[in-house]
Amino acid sequence: MTTADGNRNPWPHIAAVDDDPGIRSLLADYLGENELRISALSSGAELAALLARETVDLVVLDVRLQGEDGLAIARRLRESSPTLPILMLTGRAEEADRVMGLEGGADDYLTKPFSTRELLARIRALLRRAQVQAGVSEQLAKVRAYRFAGWELNVGLRRLKNPGGAPIELTNGEFSLLVAFLGAPQRTLTRDQLLDLSRLHNAEVYDRSIDVQILRLRRKIEPDPAHPAFIVTQRGAGYLFDAVVEVVR
Repeated sequence: MTTADGNRNPWPHIAAVDDDPGIRSLLADYLGENELRISALSSGAELAALLARETVDLVVLDVRLQGEDGLAIARRLRESSPTLPILMLTGRAEEADRVMGLEGGADDYLTKPFSTRELLARIRALLRRAQVQAGVSEQLAKVRAYRFAGWELNVGLRRLKNPGGAPIELTNGEFSLLVAFLGAPQRTLTRDQLLDLSRLHNAEVYDRSIDVQILRLRRKIEPDPAHPAFIVTQRGAGYLFDAVVEVVR
């Protein structure tokens, strides 16, 4: 990562957007002491200017900025940067606000007043997830399709066909989860690993996404969803995709 003066800085670059000078100072000082490079900003306009000239690894964004809607900023960020991690801060603890923030494109959510140690832990977790997802995306770029037991998933077209050649509609979450399984067949994957590998957003995690998505996916690909042959539960450990998978490059 390159700083504005042209020097290399290996630390992840965090953009922290809050209109409270005290919060900006707190974030800059604490996170800067923990091997993160911080750009403390007061508005969406400043954030847009920063993103236009530098690479940012994660955005910490206040929901209620002076004269601005943090949720609208998050939605714009998600449209222009689908993989940029966004952690939202808010002074309100209502469940509806949390859901709105997550559905608006945020990856995580923290209510003020917050623990700086918890904030740091959440930032590091999001950065780790982003790194895993980048690796998955790189591998997917080399794969045209996966085949298993007569089924074929065309990755580029996001199209699944059953052994009879009929198309099977998949939601984005189901597609991402199936790709995660097909990329690691015969391996037990924990829920956390599936969250990372499938790139599911925390809005879905909030609704116990993995279990729900697996249930829905089983209904579409299993001959008998009540007794799954492909997506097998490993009790206390996670799930295993029990099939031979052919990779078409």
